[in-house]
Amino acid sequence: MRKIRVLIVDDSTVIRRLLTNALTSDPAIEIAGVAANGKIALAKIPQVAPDVITLDMEMPEMDGLTTLVEIRKLYPKLPVIMFSTLTQRGAEATMEAFTKGANDFATKPSNVGSVTAAIETVVNELVPKIKQFCNWNSRSSSIARSEMRNQSDRPSTQRKPLVPVKPSRVEIVVIGVSTGGPNALTAMLPKLPESFPVPILIVQHMPPVFTKHLADRLNQLCKLHVHEAVDGEVLVAGGVWLAPGNFHMTLRRQGPQLKAVLNQEQPENSCRPAVDVLFRSASELFGANVLAVVMTGMGNDGQRGCDAIRQAGGRVIVQDEETSVVWGMPGAVFNAGLAHKILPLPRIADEILLQTQSSRAVSSRIAVRV
Repeated sequence: MRKIRVLIVDDSTVIRRLLTNALTSDPAIEIAGVAANGKIALAKIPQVAPDVITLDMEMPEMDGLTTLVEIRKLYPKLPVIMFSTLTQRGAEATMEAFTKGANDFATKPSNVGSVTAAIETVVNELVPKIKQFCNWNSRSSSIARSEMRNQSDRPSTQRKPLVPVKPSRVEIVVIGVSTGGPNALTAMLPKLPESFPVPILIVQHMPPVFTKHLADRLNQLCKLHVHEAVDGEVLVAGGVWLAPGNFHMTLRRQGPQLKAVLNQEQPENSCRPAVDVLFRSASELFGANVLAVVMTGMGNDGQRGCDAIRQAGGRVIVQDEETSVVWGMPGAVFNAGLAHKILPLPRIADEILLQTQSSRAVSSRIAVRV
């Protein structure tokens, strides 16, 4: 299998050398070229034919955001991973980059103590993100697309006994998302009305600072109030809470109130926050009254949480491969036979609203008959 060709775009000689050493430590990757700014990068792309570009934000002559806009005009499908600093300014620029077509981002290592540790940090974070866009050896894409054309509105094939879904009220919506998540959430959440009848909790794989900026961005676009969760905060209908970076989010009842609980226990699936942690907590507290949504993302975080939700009688929706940036997380849930519905991104908000409203109508009819 041919190697993945990466074009490194960064004005820092030190960072270019660090990335070169880190990425070439993996035998599946080779460096197609390096560029000190966006203008040089645009000239090099047709010369070196990269499979993926890593793109710095702040560069002389042509910065990362301007370069990204030009790349998207000429190469709309070429994967671009922004390489940003773990700062407020870096987070703001990264959120802007997503609106301009960035596929993913990674953060530059800071305060790691040594060059060796910095290389290890880059290898652990950036290499999997590069590989997720260039999985040429996988047959799953064509097979999954064929399956979804036939099963987009049918329950997925069950591979183990599951509790049948009953017409129970949806009391909470939990969402798990990763790679491609900021744009997916931006497309989906604004469709939900201000009168949405239950709380929505989201785990988006992102580091600290970045989750706050994502929540602020979503809040500007949505009819619902969106913000980063705070430990002990009361969760009410019509609100959306995003787990803060580096904190798991769980749920707790205190009298009549539902509260968010944050912790820094061990990562799960190499993630903190982890989707599985939130989904498991929701299942334990709400049983069959949970609606889970798993959207675009790398890895399989959320699969075990969906298993718990299904076993308790809750419902699961996954995003289809066609509209996912990476069909890792939703694909894992689908392939495990845990999804009730698999839908394209433009239909997910309507389905969430339908599930929450119809479950209330059914519950009301049952109550009247009783």
